[in-house]
Amino acid sequence: MWSQGGVTDEDRLSRAQARTVIGRVFKMAAPFRKTMYVAFACVCVTTLCALAGPLLVRRGIDLGIRGKDPTSLNISVGIYLLVALVAYVFGRAQFLYLNRTGESFLRVLRLAVFRQMQRQSMEFYDRNKAGVLVARMTADIESMAELVQWGLLQFLAAGMLIVFALVLLATLSWQLTIVALLVMPILIAASVKFQRDSNKAYLTVRDRVGANLSALQEGITTVRVIQAYAQEEETIRKFTKSNRELFKSHEHSVRVSTWYFALIEFGGVFASALIIGIGGWLVHRGDVTLGTVVAFTLLLSSLFDPVQQLSQLYNTVQSAGAALNKLFQILDAKPEVDEHPGAVALPTSGELVVDGIDFTYSGAENRALQSVSISVGVGEKLALVGPTGAGKSTLAKLMARLYDPQVGSVSYGGIDLKMATMSSLRERIVVVPQEGFLFNGTIRDNLRIARSSATDEEIDGAIAAIGATEHFATLPDGLDSEVRERGSRLSAGERQLVALARAALVDPAVLVLDEATSNLDPGTEAEVEHALERLMAGRTVIVVAHRLSTVQRADHIAVIADAQVAEYGTHAELIAKGGRYSALATAWQKSQVTN
Repeated sequence: MWSQGGVTDEDRLSRAQARTVIGRVFKMAAPFRKTMYVAFACVCVTTLCALAGPLLVRRGIDLGIRGKDPTSLNISVGIYLLVALVAYVFGRAQFLYLNRTGESFLRVLRLAVFRQMQRQSMEFYDRNKAGVLVARMTADIESMAELVQWGLLQFLAAGMLIVFALVLLATLSWQLTIVALLVMPILIAASVKFQRDSNKAYLTVRDRVGANLSALQEGITTVRVIQAYAQEEETIRKFTKSNRELFKSHEHSVRVSTWYFALIEFGGVFASALIIGIGGWLVHRGDVTLGTVVAFTLLLSSLFDPVQQLSQLYNTVQSAGAALNKLFQILDAKPEVDEHPGAVALPTSGELVVDGIDFTYSGAENRALQSVSISVGVGEKLALVGPTGAGKSTLAKLMARLYDPQVGSVSYGGIDLKMATMSSLRERIVVVPQEGFLFNGTIRDNLRIARSSATDEEIDGAIAAIGATEHFATLPDGLDSEVRERGSRLSAGERQLVALARAALVDPAVLVLDEATSNLDPGTEAEVEHALERLMAGRTVIVVAHRLSTVQRADHIAVIADAQVAEYGTHAELIAKGGRYSALATAWQKSQVTN
């Protein structure tokens, strides 16, 4: 459910959730507890030094100045300077240890969240936008940097300062303590309102930051399409709108803070004025000393400043708590496709069997596949054909266990893929996508994506296995050529050759292909087709086919329509049947004649 300002109700933590989050933070920070203890000790020392200063001023005035005792005055000044030096040393140490602890915690948290993201299955990424996940790793973690670096310990320090200051004030003069507390009810009521309003404002800011990052990422990743259709101005307009919403949310949060901090400052000034006025009257009566009035005035900052800090920290805790809660949801997310505790290795070869599977994508109303059964023998080539959205790509993904069916099973060599070790599964069944994605680095680096331990000789062997040695030898640096981001330095055909070489490096028993030559130009298509033929030799192949030439090479063809296997057989059998496949083949032939 969405609340006002676009902030989900999930962002507002209950007391129980807040306690759970803080407990998990301390548990994750356990390896750094020694540093935390040192930092807390430094906070305690600096807090005591802050309270000792006004007492030394009181002593210097009453004994040294009013009492006309130069020795007492000199001693007070000397001790004050010593206390100031101690506060400086421990204050710097406090900052050092707090930041060391905080940055160490953030490092561990980033690594844990990223590792968990890498473990998630495809359904996780279907549910979560890439921009939102990036925001989790950037904006959300940065929003709690303040908390883990100094917020929690400062929260304790502010609490201690208020308690110790109240005790000290009451000890010095109960009359002046009552005067000082006259403004507290107003400040407490204002603090409660500020916490409520600022919590909503800061959560809105965090939500708008995520939306802005999503718009930014979309604008960058789709820039080729944007420029191809001259939609730069429209994209800028959308980002401008998102950016304006973020600006407005920041502006609102500033307005919420401004009135409150101004009120706190006014409350402190007003209380000081009361202390000086009434304190002067009490000095004339002889009820308190002049040094006590001065000490009271100085100690008031130890009473009002922590109230302001606690209110401000409340927002930090709430914002960071909401961010942590989202991150912990990622850490707690169990991959839909995960390794079973009793998993076994798949055999080196075997029949791939789909038995009565049903599958529905997360959040979708209609089933993508229903009651699908099919088998692929060892070394057999199966083509999956059908209209767009029929479910053929979904079936291929289930056969490679990128998803798990809700009903039924997919097995290889008699073993349910859910019971297979992930390592053996990815060694036996490899997916080659329609467009080979390349990472920034060299061609050799990109081949090692398939197997990081591969030697240079094994990489050379994989290239040779698909017959692409001579092609890559023509590049300026051979396999050590930089491909740049997303492989922009290579042609589409060269990127696909790298993708096929990756599969050859793994040497799987089963290949799942999403028509690896459908997006290539005629100049490179023949070379990739040749590499593909060499790669498929002797292997079981499932191909999502988009052209007649590919389908005709298959041993069997499955026509997927309306989430089911509508037809199954050889090319000749299905043509003779005159059904859905015959209509598709006729349409393909006509398109080839037209082209």
